[in-house]
Amino acid sequence: MLKRTAVLLIAALALTAPAWAQAPANAAAAGNPLLETWTTPFQVPPYDKIKTDDYLPAFKAAIEQSRREIDAIVSNPQPPTFANTIDALEFSGELLSKVQGAFGGVQSADTTPELQAVNRQVTPLLSALRDDVRLNDKLFQRIKAVYDKRAAMKLTPLQVKLVEEVYKGYVRSGANLDPAKKEQLKKINGELSMLSLKFADNQLHDTNAYRLVIDRQEALAGLPPSVVATGAAAARAAKMPGQWVYTLQAPSIWPFLQYADNRDLRRQIMNAYTSRCDHGDEWDNTKIVSRLAALRVERAQLLGYKTYADFVLEENMAKTPAGVYGLLNQLWTPARNVALKEAADLQATIDKDGGSFKLEAGDWRYYTEKVRKARFDVDDQALRPYFELDHVVNGAFEVAHKLYGITFTPLPNLPVYNPEVKAYEVKDANGAFLAVFLTDYYPRPGKRTGAWTGRLRGSWVHDGKVVRPIVTNVCNFTRPAGDEPALLTIEEVNTLFHEFGHAISGFLGTVPYPSLAGFPRDFVEVPSQIMENWSLEPEVLKFYAKHYKTGEVIPTALVEKIQKSAQFNEGFVTVEYLAASLLDMGWHTLTTPVEQDTDAFEKAAMEKIRLLPEIPPRYRSTYFSHIFAGGYSAGYYAYIWSEVYDKDAFQAFKETGNLFDQATAKKFRTLLEQGGTVDALTAYKAFRGRDASVEPLLKARGLK
Repeated sequence: MLKRTAVLLIAALALTAPAWAQAPANAAAAGNPLLETWTTPFQVPPYDKIKTDDYLPAFKAAIEQSRREIDAIVSNPQPPTFANTIDALEFSGELLSKVQGAFGGVQSADTTPELQAVNRQVTPLLSALRDDVRLNDKLFQRIKAVYDKRAAMKLTPLQVKLVEEVYKGYVRSGANLDPAKKEQLKKINGELSMLSLKFADNQLHDTNAYRLVIDRQEALAGLPPSVVATGAAAARAAKMPGQWVYTLQAPSIWPFLQYADNRDLRRQIMNAYTSRCDHGDEWDNTKIVSRLAALRVERAQLLGYKTYADFVLEENMAKTPAGVYGLLNQLWTPARNVALKEAADLQATIDKDGGSFKLEAGDWRYYTEKVRKARFDVDDQALRPYFELDHVVNGAFEVAHKLYGITFTPLPNLPVYNPEVKAYEVKDANGAFLAVFLTDYYPRPGKRTGAWTGRLRGSWVHDGKVVRPIVTNVCNFTRPAGDEPALLTIEEVNTLFHEFGHAISGFLGTVPYPSLAGFPRDFVEVPSQIMENWSLEPEVLKFYAKHYKTGEVIPTALVEKIQKSAQFNEGFVTVEYLAASLLDMGWHTLTTPVEQDTDAFEKAAMEKIRLLPEIPPRYRSTYFSHIFAGGYSAGYYAYIWSEVYDKDAFQAFKETGNLFDQATAKKFRTLLEQGGTVDALTAYKAFRGRDASVEPLLKARGLK
């Protein structure tokens, strides 16, 4: 199943990739735990000592230190070399990365109005620093000097790769522009950074602001006891005892839409979800979206590209907008045809039940659940007792152990940013330390929606020092309700395995230079999505899908029902995803920097592809944070592009007859370890012996 959530890597906004630092011995460090040397286990952020008031002065001190480090590189009287220019630049900004890692984790997952205020102050400072360095002509001339002479410098292949990537990154950031255009670019970058921040804050506000309050027992008709208990718990938390509250958080809205008999209430909460940040008030994102899109066109054309998508995709496997559309258009028609058949089935069910109305968006999940149960005798609520959260976590750990030999040891006393966060020490098969892993699984008002993988610290090797990462998995799963522990839906199980796949990629990375550690955007989902393939395999289910009360392993008959229903509703899932991907591409293939009417633009884009009115795009423009406040602009297509590779890669395991075949796992681990040091297609061909086939994806989605 394609993920509805995306990974959000908490990457440093500094000019280089993350590194770790000893704090400077100056007055600014006094009393500020962010600027002191961390003596915590594994040098994790000392969240038990950090106060909100510490962040802003720490950022300011770290930014100034970064500027001094850059000045030292620029003013070096020695001729430019790899060591005194490229390497020095790669490992500058250490203190800033340290502060950003600590702040990024809490700001995205446990924010407060005070932290948001800090973010608003810090964002323009970071944007200015980034531009001042990327557009520093003297620094660029030193980089260019090394780049021009790289063939004669007796560098290792990895060093040559780093030189080329650094040089290209500076060119793509405007280093070759004339002074006037550099100033224009700085202004655009500054405005873009603040607009993205405002977009995200608005989305968080509108998601948290809505509550569907029910005060009549009869309005709960159709809801399973666990969903009723969740609503009661939310009401008690809102100081509304005796009532029931449902919100726009995924564990609340989707079960409500699946089971609530009351159509008016379903319509109400669905409309609230799809109209977020589109109310013409202070939290409205329509003008922000249109301005962001226009500024991105202006920025791309300033740098010599026709569209923003052309700029972004140059670094991806797809290379051009035509490459993206080639895949999306290949899938759209068959997916739409399947969705039309699904819609007809749902309408037939409505008619059979005596409903005198036409299927709407708020009805789809409700009637899908009815058809699923009738056709396959599968009830999501009947499955949940077998997917207790801790058991699913242990199942994911066991898959990683069987594939790669890695182990997970709880670290109960590690300082964390919220009491709900759990920490683990990750070790390799030989006992070597690999990473610290933090899991944060429940929704709360200060957490962004969705699910993502972040890093409080990256990994690298420098001057003989090996630094290993601190990786986070942040999700919004169903909380424990009543006497029940946290019981997951099938979709939540897939999400957990998905994000855990990203984490594994972080654990296993061995690239010494942080700038080369990452995959292209349209390959980065391969390590995560391939893990989903193991989650519901019968062999895997046997060692983690156990009834939370009885300990009974999920019955074979139930597993068979899950497998038979695997492609059910796949037309809907694929269409809503592809619609969002095409909407993303629509915004980012604009060729003129003219601000659009956001709602009219989106409406026209969806009419062009003949989107079914019963299926809104997965993310409408005003809350499409992946592309307007995250790293997926002109890149949301990456999930299905990556799925071509993850389905084909999993097939390599299936072909051996052993889901944990060690030879295949070793080759795939090599792919993960290499990161961006090797072209993604070259790395994949080395693993598979050929390029990926689209056939496994088409088969899995029932589109062939």
